[in-house]
Amino acid sequence: MSIAGGLHRAFDHARRAGCDCLQVFVKNQRQWRARPLEAEQVRLWKEAAERSGIAPVVAHATYLINLAAPDGAVWEKSVGALADELRRCHELGIVGLVVHPGSHGGQGDRAGIRRIARALDRVGSRTGPVGTRVLLETTAGQGTSLGWRFEQIAEIIERTCFPERLGVCVDTCHLFAAGYDLRTQAAYEDTLAEFDRIVGLGRLACCHVNDSVRELGSRVDRHAGLGRGMLGRSAFRWLVGDERLAAVPKILETPKGLDERGRDLDRVNLAALRRLARAAGRVAGTA
Repeated sequence: MSIAGGLHRAFDHARRAGCDCLQVFVKNQRQWRARPLEAEQVRLWKEAAERSGIAPVVAHATYLINLAAPDGAVWEKSVGALADELRRCHELGIVGLVVHPGSHGGQGDRAGIRRIARALDRVGSRTGPVGTRVLLETTAGQGTSLGWRFEQIAEIIERTCFPERLGVCVDTCHLFAAGYDLRTQAAYEDTLAEFDRIVGLGRLACCHVNDSVRELGSRVDRHAGLGRGMLGRSAFRWLVGDERLAAVPKILETPKGLDERGRDLDRVNLAALRRLARAAGRVAGTA
C-alpha cells in the first residue's frame, strides 16, 4: 500500500481495501537515502496500527539494493541502505523486511552468493539485534538474479553468521517462472515438500500471492491478477487452504487500478482469494 502523505496513511488505504495484513515501503523506494524517522512519524504509525487492527505488517526494501553487486560502491550502498531500512522497521515494529537477494552481474552464482552472505553479515553487525527479520524473497531468475532456486536461498542462509535473523518470502509468480509448478495439488505439494527439505518451512515468513503472465520456467518476472495468468486460480486454492501456512501473511502484489467494470483491482483480487479460502474450508488472513 502507498505511504504517500505519511507512513501511517497506509493503514487507511489497507482498511478501505479490506486488508487484514499489509506490506509497505518504509522510505522512497527509488532513493538510496532518506531522513531519519521522526518521533511524530513513529507515533502516528503506531497509533494507526493499533486503531486499524491490521497485522502483521511487513516492509519491502528498495529495489535499488543489490547485495550481490560486483561493483564495490553499489555493494556498500546496498549494505548501508538495507541496514537503514532494517532500523526503520525495528522502530515501527514491523516484523519482516523483504529483500531480493541480488544479481551477480556475470560474476557467477557462487561469487554472488558469497557476496550476499557477506553483505547480510555486515548488515547484522551494523544493526545489532533488532525485532525485524530480513526475509529473502524467491525470484524468477531473470537475468543474473539469484534466489530462484531453493538451494541458492539455503546456501545464503548457511553462509551467514546470523541465520536466526533471516527468513524467506516466497512469491508464487516467481516460483512458477523459476520452474516450480503449483497448478495441481500434487505439484503444489511437491514444491512445498522440496522447499521444506531444502530451506525448511519454519523459515517461511511471508507469501506474495501473484499470478504469472509468463509460462512455467520462463524466468520472466511479470505479475498478473489472480486467475488472469498462466498459474490459474487452483494454485491459490492450495495455498490459502494449507493449514501449515495459516499464520503466514499473504500479500497481493497484483496490478493496481480498475478492471473493465470499474472495480478496484485490489478489492477484486482480495475477494477472489477469500472465495478460494472459503472454498478450502477456512477464511485466510490476506492482504
